[in-house]
Amino acid sequence: MSKSIVQSVDRSLSILEILVEENQPISLSQISEKANLNISTVHRLLHTLMHRGFVGQEKDSGKYKLGLRIFEIASALESSLDLKAVVRPYLREIVDECNETANLTILDGGDVVYIDQVESTNMVRMFANIGSKGPAHCLGSGKVLLAFLEEDKLESILKDIKLTKYTSETISSMDKLKNNLNQIRRQGYSIDFEEMEEGVRCVAAPIRNEAGKVIAAISVSGPNTRITDKFLYTKLIPLVTGKAEEISKNVGDIGIKEFSN
Repeated sequence: MSKSIVQSVDRSLSILEILVEENQPISLSQISEKANLNISTVHRLLHTLMHRGFVGQEKDSGKYKLGLRIFEIASALESSLDLKAVVRPYLREIVDECNETANLTILDGGDVVYIDQVESTNMVRMFANIGSKGPAHCLGSGKVLLAFLEEDKLESILKDIKLTKYTSETISSMDKLKNNLNQIRRQGYSIDFEEMEEGVRCVAAPIRNEAGKVIAAISVSGPNTRITDKFLYTKLIPLVTGKAEEISKNVGDIGIKEFSN
C-alpha cells in the first residue's frame, strides 16, 4: 500500500463499496469476509460510519445498509450536474457576446468554488481551474453570494473570514464589506474592481432557484484594458444580469432546489 494512503479511510471506503455492490442489508460477518478484515476492525469502522450517517443498521436483524448521508451526497452531485448542464450554454452565449471568460461559482464557507468555466479566446484572458477556490470577500461572485445569504448564515461566515488585502482595492474593513454587500443586495449584482488581482475586473450576478433562494452565481472577468467603465456599465452588467435571470427561470422550471458541494 502506498505511504500516502490512509489505511482506515481506505478500509472504510471498501466497506461502503461492499454495501453499494450488495444493494441490500448485510451482516457484520458478511462484510468482514468480503472486506477481508477481522470482525473487530469492521465493527469499529462501521460504528464511525454510522456516527457520520454514511451507514445505517436495521433494528430487527442488526444488518448494515447505506445511510442517508450517502443519498444526500448523491443528490448534491446530481444537482451539480444538472446545474452545470443548464448553465453552460449561457456561459457560451456570454463569451460569444463579449469574448471575456465566464464562470459558474458556488459558495463554500468564506470561499468561492469554480465549478464551470468557458474561456475567452483572447490571448490575455482570465481563467481558474475547475474546483479551485478563492476568497469570497474580494471576488465579484463571492460578494454576490455572500450578499444574498440569510442574515444568521452570513454573520456566521463573516466572523470567521480573514479580510486579507491582496491589492490596494481589496476591502479589508468589515464595515466596508457589509456596506458593499448591502449595495449588492439593492442593485442585484456585484463588481470587483481589481480587488483580488491588479488589472482584473469582474461582474457577477446571482442564480436563484424556484423559491428565490440564491444557489450559485455567474461572473465575467477580464483585464481592465478591455473592461473599461463604459464597457462594464453599458455591456457587461446588462449581459450578466440578464443571463442570470434567464438561468434562474430555467433552473426553477426543472426543479433544481439547491447546490451543495
